[in-house]
Amino acid sequence: MDFRHTMRGRSALSAAAVLSGLLLTVTGCGGGGSDDDGKSKAESSAPSSSGKDDGGGQKQSQEPSADRVLATAKDGDITVTITSAQRDQGGFVTVSGQVTNGGSSSWLGADWQSNETELASNGGSLSGASLVDEKGKKKYLVLRDTTGRCLCTKFARVRPGDSTSWFAQFPAPPEGTNQVNFQVGSLPPTSIQLSEGE
Repeated sequence: MDFRHTMRGRSALSAAAVLSGLLLTVTGCGGGGSDDDGKSKAESSAPSSSGKDDGGGQKQSQEPSADRVLATAKDGDITVTITSAQRDQGGFVTVSGQVTNGGSSSWLGADWQSNETELASNGGSLSGASLVDEKGKKKYLVLRDTTGRCLCTKFARVRPGDSTSWFAQFPAPPEGTNQVNFQVGSLPPTSIQLSEGE
């Protein structure tokens, strides 16, 4: 009988030791503790919202947002805003932004489509867009899938005063090329800075 009681006692002590170790580990890794200044760790590690002053006169920025404008170009009543030009790991660049119709009639993007026969079925889209690397003397056309659809926005009707988001994907220029010109239709070439993707 003493042997059984001794084994049970040892098992209970072992379980208690393991449980205590786990509790200490969880407590040490938990996110509810306080920093020296009294802020919780969750608060102190959270990024400040974009555009707020940090007290030192400088504005802190977050990841690229739709509010960040890389470039703006205008073609008649149509204003194009580029908010992101990101180099992705797959060997391509995604350019995105907004187009705003400041005219009095609806806009379809018909003059932005490509002249290439393969892309003729894309209609009013960014299929005619390109990136130009002036330094490397290369022009990069919009990527397309095996069925001839461009990897870009196909526009629905943009009514007067309305804005809509857009994107277009291109082959990536070589590493070290960070400045390119974006062009589509009769929009003047617009210089944009490429950023690295996550």
